[in-house]
Formats: sequence, C-alpha cells, structure tokens
Amino acid sequence: MDFATWSAVIGLLLIVMALSATVLSRLPLSTSMLYLLAGVAASPLWLGWSHLGPASHTQVLERVAEVVVLLSLFTSGLKMSVGLGDGRWLLPLRLALLSMLVTVGLIAAIGVAWLGLSVGAAILLGGILAPTDPVLASDVQVADADDRDRLRFALTGEAGLNDGTAYPFVLLGLGLLGHHEIGAWGWRWLAVDVLWGVAVGIFVGAVLGTLLGRLVLYLRRTHKEAVGGDNFLALGLIGLAYGGAILLSGYGFLAVFAAGVALRRLEQRASAASAAVAPAQVAAVAHADPDLSHAEQVATDPQHAPAFMAHAVLSFNEQIERIGEVAAVVAIGMLLWAVQWYLASWLFVAAMLVLVRPLSVALGLVRSKTSLSQRAMIGWFGIRGIGSLYYLMYAANHGIEPALAAQLTALTLSVVVVSIVVHGISVTPLMALYEKAKPRARRRG
Repeated sequence: MDFATWSAVIGLLLIVMALSATVLSRLPLSTSMLYLLAGVAASPLWLGWSHLGPASHTQVLERVAEVVVLLSLFTSGLKMSVGLGDGRWLLPLRLALLSMLVTVGLIAAIGVAWLGLSVGAAILLGGILAPTDPVLASDVQVADADDRDRLRFALTGEAGLNDGTAYPFVLLGLGLLGHHEIGAWGWRWLAVDVLWGVAVGIFVGAVLGTLLGRLVLYLRRTHKEAVGGDNFLALGLIGLAYGGAILLSGYGFLAVFAAGVALRRLEQRASAASAAVAPAQVAAVAHADPDLSHAEQVATDPQHAPAFMAHAVLSFNEQIERIGEVAAVVAIGMLLWAVQWYLASWLFVAAMLVLVRPLSVALGLVRSKTSLSQRAMIGWFGIRGIGSLYYLMYAANHGIEPALAAQLTALTLSVVVVSIVVHGISVTPLMALYEKAKPRARRRG
C-alpha cells in the first residue's frame, strides 16, 4: 500500500479515536484493543496491506517501542507528585524490586521445568515479561499530580521503575546464552549491570531534571526568556537524560523516569515557596485566553511559572505519548500473522495471569499498608505491552538463535495480546467498583 493510502487510513483512525474517546471511557473497552484490531486488519490475516514480521523488522520495532516507552516513562514521572520521603514510595519500590525478583524467578522456573528452555533463555524470558507497561496502563495510573490514591500511585511508580530494573535480567539472560559479558561468577553483571547501571540512571535523570527545571524557571522569572518552547523542553530532557545515562553505562529508562519525577518535585517546591495556585487553575487560566502575550505573562509570573511549566510539559508529552501508543500497538497487531503459535504459549499466559503476577505481588507487598482489595487489584493489573516488545526486539538484535527468538516471540506476544484484551475489558468496570468502594472504606476507617 502506498504512502498516500496509509496516510488516509491512519488519519481516519486518529479522527475516529478522537471522536469516540468519551464513549470508550464508559465502555469495557480500551483504545489499545481497537489499535490492535486495526493492526490485525492491515496484516495478511485480512487486508494484506502490511507484511511486518518479528524476524525481518527487529531494528525498526526495537526503535519504535523504545521511543514510545521513553515518552510514557517521562509522563509517568511527571505525575509522581509526592516527595521521596513519602511512605507511598515504598509500594512501587517493593513492586519494582521484590515483586520483580519473584516474577523473574517464577517465569524462569516455568521456562526450564515446563517449556524446555535453558536457564539463560528462561531468565531472558523472565526479564522480557517482568516489567509492567507504562504505556497501556494509563487507565489505572494516577490521573494527575494531585492524585494521591495509593493503588494508582503504586501501579504508576512500578511501571516507571521496573522497565529499568528489568534490564539487568535481560542482560543476565543474554550473558548466560553467550551474548553479553557478565564476568566470572557474574561479578561484572552485579557490579556494572546492576549496581552501576541503576545508580547512574537514577542519578543522571534526577540531576538533569532538576538543573534544567531550575534554569528554565530562572530565565522565565528573572529575564522573561525561554518562553513557548515547552515541547522542545520535554523532548530535549528525555533525549538528554536517556543518552547521557547510556553514555555513562547507566539505564536510560530509569534516567528518563527520574528526570520526570525531579522536574515535578522542583515545580512543587518552587510553587510552595511562591504560594502558587494549583496546576489545574493555571491550566484553566492559560487555556481561557489564547492570546500569546497572556500565556507569556502566566509562564513568566514568579508565582505561576512553575505550575505552568509542569502543566505545559505534561500536556504535550501526554499527547505525543498517545500517538506513539497508536504506532506501537498497531505494529503489534501487524506482527501476529507471522508468529508461530504454540498451545504451551496460551497455557503460559494463564499461568502469568493467575499465578505469577498475583503471587509476586502478594510476596512483594507482605505486611504493606495496602488493603486486601488493593493488593488484589495490583495483582490483576500487571499489564504487559510495549516494554516487553522492546526487550524482545533488543534480545533478537543481540544474536539469539532464530529458533529461540521465534519461541520467545510467541510467548511474549501471546502474553501482550491477552493482556491488552483482558485488561482492556476489565479496567473500566473494576476501576469503577474500586472508586465506588473508596468512600465506604473511609467511613469504616
């Protein structure tokens, strides 16, 4: 199909999604489900407009998934408004560390005992499927910086952190397969891939997010400069944090998430210091008057500048993230025709949903300050998606054997597709029940 036809089809899809967004929000459907169907329809399974294959387009798929995950991680970081000393951070940290370890261990055990994988391949599969998705989980994440809900905060923070903490396990799996240097007894893996990579990623992102935010606020408040480029600010910070961390052998995913968190914390501290109004109020002021001079006044006002900057960056990033979601999920749908499906892969999906995720959450949150219903919801909404696609393509591009790549592709995409469908169907009714139950829980407390 030529470029003009593709342009018309994609344009029509985007317009349909824009017009139906409010209707879909009330139905047991997600936009990702419709994007997936669109991808399937374009593949040889129906119209045959695309012959995208998981073995022949690994480089393109890795880059698309990488960009989409980066955009989503930065957005997630910008929504994390509580200070690092707040106790609510313990939940996402436990999920991203303890539950992550349990998840990788359970998947590796299933891979060796049931699927016939080698230890290295089984650990690699665990690293690919361990991270929950920051892209497809927007319906269960915090809605904005003022959202203090414990469940939403835990899922948002987990998705932001575990795309980075999964990286060492992917590298360990590749190392055991002979495609990455891990050192004798794994010393290099522990020292460089775990300790150094995680620490550098978080440090680089936090420093860059803080410094860039301070610079922009200084220029706007003091000199009335650097106004109107919030979209460049968002993309520039993502690129600088990601590239800078990788150049220092750190984890770029963690750096981008940390940069978003740091920028939000800077905004809140600066707003508190100048008694600024809430970001929602600033947004209303900015959108009420489209006149540029008025927007410049708000953006450079010492009281309003921090909240205006954070809102503008978040709004832009959310919009471009949604466009990226379209591209990535449609691509997943286009891949399904070329996958060699196995019965074991679908049984493995069931194990992921009813065993691996619930058990890993239960163990990771032992004696935590969460209710039984919150732990059950967290255990259910372990959404897999674009992050797993990225790590799958990353592994394929680092020399694993074609037969193993085909097996891992079938297992990974079966989990992702089922996750998109079952979580897309269940998210609206389950979250509605959860929100309805919250007032009753407060009254009992």
